[in-house]
Amino acid sequence: MSDWIGLAFIGLLVLAGLFGLWRLSLPYEVSVEEFEKRAAEQPSLLSAGFTGLQKILDPAAKKAEVAQEDFRQGRFDDKQAKGDGDEAGSEDSKQKAERSKQEET
Repeated sequence: MSDWIGLAFIGLLVLAGLFGLWRLSLPYEVSVEEFEKRAAEQPSLLSAGFTGLQKILDPAAKKAEVAQEDFRQGRFDDKQAKGDGDEAGSEDSKQKAERSKQEET
């Protein structure tokens, strides 16, 4: 008799799991504005997972992502990205060249 009770319990668990999956798969109403807002706010969990997996499997993907972030921030050459470029408040290289020419004469 206890075998039947255990089988019935397992069967109820399976049915409850199937019912839960069915409820999750039902479509729901989302307005176009709400969909666009959600899509623009943040990347999906799935795309974030694939990005992480791609970083692990392909080391060049990490460098590509850093380069894309640099482009978004307006840094286009390696010197500026590393911080080796001209600093704010310092003279431009053209001005330095002009001064050195003037000092020579």
